[in-house]
Amino acid sequence: MSSKGVGSKGVCKLFKTAQEEGLLSAKSIQALNVVDIGAKIQAGLGISVDDVTASDVVLVTQMIDDSGSISGCNNEKHVRDGHNLALEALINSKQKDSILALTRYLNGLVLFPYRPIEQAIKMDSKNYIACGGTPLYDEIIVLLGTVLAKSQEFANNGVPVRTITLITTDGRDEHSKKSKPKDVATVIKDMLKSESHIIAAMGIDDGETNFREVFAEMGVLEKWILTPKNTPSEIRKAFMVFSQSAVRASQGAASFSKTALGGFATP
Repeated sequence: MSSKGVGSKGVCKLFKTAQEEGLLSAKSIQALNVVDIGAKIQAGLGISVDDVTASDVVLVTQMIDDSGSISGCNNEKHVRDGHNLALEALINSKQKDSILALTRYLNGLVLFPYRPIEQAIKMDSKNYIACGGTPLYDEIIVLLGTVLAKSQEFANNGVPVRTITLITTDGRDEHSKKSKPKDVATVIKDMLKSESHIIAAMGIDDGETNFREVFAEMGVLEKWILTPKNTPSEIRKAFMVFSQSAVRASQGAASFSKTALGGFATP
């Protein structure tokens, strides 16, 4: 099955297969069964499995906050720089041929769907304008659904796949209408149980939010939470810490397992 042929019904079928294989619980299926999620997920699936020649694949997925508070704190450039530095580290890694990447913004825009890391699009002042809200729970569900659908697609075609995902925000949820923290936690719990997914989160200090509590409530493990201070150097450093973990995770199954168990390592 190629991504080009995966519509909303195809996404549901991928989730059903994952459930039949014991990878997703009924609660996770319910959490993922929200209006229009199939179309939103399809927008991120990108390259056809048939066009990937690697014998195993690592999906590196980033959700970047594009809420108005990012620009209000003058952090647009710093977030762009951090994201782009992370991409560069992956592009320059020995494992680049097995890495597919996707970047999606918090308010739903897909900067680029899954594609070879060397074809990833850098963020700039034209394609990244932080002026949206913070529908954190709703959009994390879409993001994780995209990771799950793409990884299941590869699995259905006999290709071993592992994933590492970064959720970035500088504030707590304010605009979700369909999903709650427990919904996100249910999906993350199932994903981590398979031992082929790493879910990380970065909370850029806003002076009032306890991001460790926010992410823990969503099921993100403590060792995979970053809380950089609201400074250019701290933000860039946090993205580099993520990229280093992503590079380690892409070095094979054993290295992935070791990285997953160890969490973020400071440089």
